Amino acid sequence: MIKTLWKPKKPEKTKMAKIMHEINNSYNKDIHSYEELHKWSINNISKFWEMIWYTCDIIYSKKFTEVVDDVNKMPGAKWFKDSRLNFAENLLRFRDNKIAIQFKGEKDSLRIISYKNLYKEVERLADALRMEGIEKGDRVVGFTPNLPETISAMLATTSIGAIWSSCSPDFGAKGVLDRFAQIKPKIIFAANGYYYNGNYFSTLEKLKTILKKLPSVEKVILIDYPKTENNTEINKSILYNNFLSKNPKPLKFEQLPFDHPLYIMYSSGTTGLPKSIVHSSGGTLIQHLKELSLHCDLKREDTIFYFTTCGWMMWNWLIS
Repeated sequence: MIKTLWKPKKPEKTKMAKIMHEINNSYNKDIHSYEELHKWSINNISKFWEMIWYTCDIIYSKKFTEVVDDVNKMPGAKWFKDSRLNFAENLLRFRDNKIAIQFKGEKDSLRIISYKNLYKEVERLADALRMEGIEKGDRVVGFTPNLPETISAMLATTSIGAIWSSCSPDFGAKGVLDRFAQIKPKIIFAANGYYYNGNYFSTLEKLKTILKKLPSVEKVILIDYPKTENNTEINKSILYNNFLSKNPKPLKFEQLPFDHPLYIMYSSGTTGLPKSIVHSSGGTLIQHLKELSLHCDLKREDTIFYFTTCGWMMWNWLIS
């Protein structure tokens, strides 16, 4: 007997049930179970993903003319042809005083950031990155713990159309270089250190080693976490709070093709160098929204937590 760990109190009120109802009404079907929905989705790929596009209320500036050109082409299929959107614009759709992020480190008091303040910080950071010359297609990386500043850095980067990649600060210098050296980043966001199991670990010496072998880096933005250290020995560096624009221009979201690169992630590196894996803006957005909306039944009043570092793809999923 398989033990059920959890089930919704009112299955008929879930978003999964809602999309079954919409499919039944739109296509004259009689779907009432997950198995039936799954079967229909893989037998009607274009219809399913078009419904997900609208169900998840994706923000776009130009609508697609075709959902997919050839579902049997892998890799190489073109999804949501001619559409234009921005990943960060979709994640920053709310700009009110409701809680966007709650952060608690091992030895920190709770930090609470509203959607309104998150938007303002991303606006200041994006303006600073543009002033630094960052453009669509450039690579910006993070060597940080899972901090609110890391989230803002990713959102500012992707609002421009630049590409984000990150590694956890507990990686060794070689592990970081095996990844970042492949993609030649122009900017690196780096924290002083991190706490683990009650102990503080500085990353500054490791960062110096990394920067010596990353000549592409033009600027280092240092985040004072978890405590202020002597950062003066880090070349090309500026403190995060000093880097933020004081009088930023209004945040502009570059409108990009569905398949524009968003993230660069990596294989584990167990069989040679880690392989770079590019995830697209539209593909990541619609897949994350589908999983968070339908499978997690996530609503605005909910709080979601996943324990992860910035070196794992679950960080990217969590931020969505």
